[in-house]
Order: sequence, then structure tokens, then C-alpha cells
Amino acid sequence: MKAKALAVLIPALFLSTAAFAQSTTTRDPGTREPSKEAAPNDAKGAGSLSKQDVSDATITTKVKSALAADVGLKTVTGINVDTDAGGVVTLKGKVDTADQKKRAEMVAKKVGGVKSVKNQLTVTKG
Repeated sequence: MKAKALAVLIPALFLSTAAFAQSTTTRDPGTREPSKEAAPNDAKGAGSLSKQDVSDATITTKVKSALAADVGLKTVTGINVDTDAGGVVTLKGKVDTADQKKRAEMVAKKVGGVKSVKNQLTVTKG
């Protein structure tokens, strides 16, 4: 029963984090119009996120969620996901079998926004 709960909670956590990161519009009190001032995340300079950064983070989150939800990969915790500009996803870490390595790549390729997958996973057993 715990495995089912985790399979639902982990993707939900990733998705809610991505949605929170994208919220940047501010409103002036007493009006219905967005503020003319930039929200803190819209400012240029240190700590700001570009649209590409948010898009890459969203793709990473979607891939992690898809991997966590896949029946054959639920128990795999050693996969790190990184997304470069243009939707290039890199999978790194350790998996137990060659089948898990192939399956992780196939799952990642099916996620919207993923252009290609660099599978750098290492098989630890057989």
C-alpha cells in the first residue's frame, strides 16, 4: 500500500513544484490589472530564471514523474535527470539491469518537450 501512495505522491510533488516556479505575475492592490512593476523572478540579473530555464525544469520534472510512475522503474531511485537547452535529457546514475536502462530511456523519450535522450545510466548487476 505504501508503494502505491508513493507512486502518486512523488509525481504530484514534482508537478506542484514546477507549477509554483512558473507563477510570477503580481497585481496592484485594489485593481484588476497586473502590476507594471516586474515580479522578483522577472528581474534581470542574479537569481532570475529565463523562460528556457523554466522550460528545462518543467521537462526534468515531467521525466522524473514519468520514471517514478512507470511500473518497471518504480523502485529505481538511482536515476538523475538533467535537461539542457532544446529538450536534450541526460539520464545518469545506476540501475540493476539492462532492461531498466532501456526502459528508462523509452519512458523519457515519450515525455512532451523531450527532443533526445542521452542515456548514461550504468548497469550494476546483470
